[in-house]
Amino acid sequence: MNYDVIIARYGEIGLKSPKIRSRFERKLVKNIKATFECESSRNQGRIYIHPDDFDDGVEKLNRVFGVVSYSPAISTKTTYEDIDATLGEYVEELIAEDMLDENTKFAIKCRRVGIHDFTSQEMAAHCGGVVRNKVLAPVDLTNPDLTIFVEVREDDTFIFHEKIKGPGGLPLGTQGKVVVLLSSGIDSPVAAYLMMKRGCEVVALNCNNDPFTTHKALENFSLLVDQLNIYAKGVPITKRVVDYGEYLQTAKDKAPEKMTCVLCKSGMYHIAEKLARELGADAIVDGSSVGQVASQTLSNILATRYGVEMPILSPLIGLDKEEITEIAKRIGTFDISKIDDGGCSAVPRYPETRADLDRVKQACEDMDQGSEIQKAFENIRKLD
Repeated sequence: MNYDVIIARYGEIGLKSPKIRSRFERKLVKNIKATFECESSRNQGRIYIHPDDFDDGVEKLNRVFGVVSYSPAISTKTTYEDIDATLGEYVEELIAEDMLDENTKFAIKCRRVGIHDFTSQEMAAHCGGVVRNKVLAPVDLTNPDLTIFVEVREDDTFIFHEKIKGPGGLPLGTQGKVVVLLSSGIDSPVAAYLMMKRGCEVVALNCNNDPFTTHKALENFSLLVDQLNIYAKGVPITKRVVDYGEYLQTAKDKAPEKMTCVLCKSGMYHIAEKLARELGADAIVDGSSVGQVASQTLSNILATRYGVEMPILSPLIGLDKEEITEIAKRIGTFDISKIDDGGCSAVPRYPETRADLDRVKQACEDMDQGSEIQKAFENIRKLD
C-alpha cells in the first residue's frame, strides 16, 4: 500500500485543560521525532506524521508513550472526485493483497471534522458505492470482516483500514522525575517501564552488592536499562551505581543475621532518597509486590521504609509473578533478567519475614546505619 501519512491518536491527553493539552501534545511530538526522523503536524486530537522511512516509523511508533493507537493512511483532497479516485485505488490494493473479495463483509466508517455539504452517513454510503463498483462484497455494518475508515477534514481526507494499538499512557517527561531502584531481576525493570508509561523521567539506581554478587549483575543492569531506553527516546534513562557491598557487610557483622534483607532494603531507600533530592526527583520507585519475597511482606515493607520522607511508589504492588513476567516479555526485558548472575550470597538462610519496627530501629543503631548510608552515597557514580 502506498501510504503517505501515519495518523496517531492519544487518549487522556484530550481530557486536560487547553493549556496543558497543548503542552502535552508538543512533548508527544518531540518524543516521536526523537524516536524516528519525520515531519509532523497537529490538528484537533490527531497527530499527522510523515516519516522519512515509513516502515521504520510504523514499527517504532508503538514505543512512544502517549500514543493510544495509530493508522498508516493515504491522504487526498476533500472533493468527491479525489476521494473516489483515491478510495478506488485503495480498494484495488486491498483486493491485490487478498484482503477483500466478493465474500468479504465490509463496512465504511466515516468521521467528519469541519463544515461540509454532506453528513457522515451520506459520505459513508457514497464510499460504500465506490467499493461495490470495484468488488461485489456484502455490506455488514454490525460485524464486518474489514472496516475502511474515511476521515474527512476541511481540506484533506484520510483513508485507512488498520488501527494499531500503541502503548498509551502519558508523554514521557511530562510528570516529573523518579529514582528507580533497578536490579538485574524481572520486577524492577517492569516497574520502571510502568512509571515511564505514566510520563515519568527515570534515573536508574543499581546497588552493586559486590562481593556478594558477581560482575554479571551489574552487566545485566546495564543491558536492562539499554533495553528500556528504546522506549525513552527524547528523555533517556540515566544509570547510577552505588557500591553497596561494604554496607551489606556491616549489616551482617553488627546486626542479627536474619535482619540482613530488611536492613539492605532500608539502606537502598535512604540512598535513593538522597540521590532523588540531589537530582530534583520527586519520588522513589521499586519493584515490590506484596508477599513475593521476604522483604516484601507487609510488616517488612513498613519496616524498610521507616524514616524515608519521600514517596516510595511500587507500581507492581498488586500484581503476581505471572502478570509481571508477561509485561517483561512484551517489553523485551525478560530474557535479559533471566541471564544467570549468580544471585546474592548475603541472603540469610532464614530471613526475617515479620520485622518488628522497634527491633529494626535497634539494628539500625547497632550498625550505625546513617554513617554507612552516607559513605555509600558519596561513592555513587554515573554509568555511561
